[in-house]
Amino acid sequence: MFEAVLSFALVAGLLTIVPGLDTALVLRAAVSRGRRHAFATALGIGSGTLVWGAAAAAGVSVLLTASEVAYTALRVAGALYLMWMGVTMIRAGLRRSPALTNDIGDTPHGLLAAWARGVGTNLLNPKVGVFYVAMLPQFLPEGVPPLLMGCLLALIHNVEGMLWFTAVITAATVARTWLTRDTVRRTLDTLTGTVVIGFGVRLAATDR
Repeated sequence: MFEAVLSFALVAGLLTIVPGLDTALVLRAAVSRGRRHAFATALGIGSGTLVWGAAAAAGVSVLLTASEVAYTALRVAGALYLMWMGVTMIRAGLRRSPALTNDIGDTPHGLLAAWARGVGTNLLNPKVGVFYVAMLPQFLPEGVPPLLMGCLLALIHNVEGMLWFTAVITAATVARTWLTRDTVRRTLDTLTGTVVIGFGVRLAATDR
């Protein structure tokens, strides 16, 4: 079991630090909304990861890979959500605004919205489920309950993700004085929105 956990942690850790949509969203939240919003977004992404891990271990994600209709429906919904989010970011990037203060909009409602955005982005990406359903069987030792082991591996992936996001948020916080300049912020919003739309288009165009 120890070897299985260690092997999975190595693979998941390498995948975590590869730049992608999750990192882009957390970085954008750190710059535009502050440290707490960024951590709320990261926790939302982690919550989605835990759900996918448990679902894969319980066999729900197997249904997604076996059912073309279910997979296509979730893929289209996820693609539309990402494109809508990207357009929103680009529109924000095109608008001028006063300089941001630290942790602007730092209210329970704002933090909950940031968390929900992270959860929604993760849960509406069927490729996360496909990743788990493809990876988990390779790291399930005999005699270990699949659901329990699946949740454990998802938790490990989650911890690695939070460590990576903490590094990203810390770096963004240090550089925030420069990053929150209106021109830089607008450029970051526009670039992030373009990247998010790109992920949405790729998700919509990919069958599996």
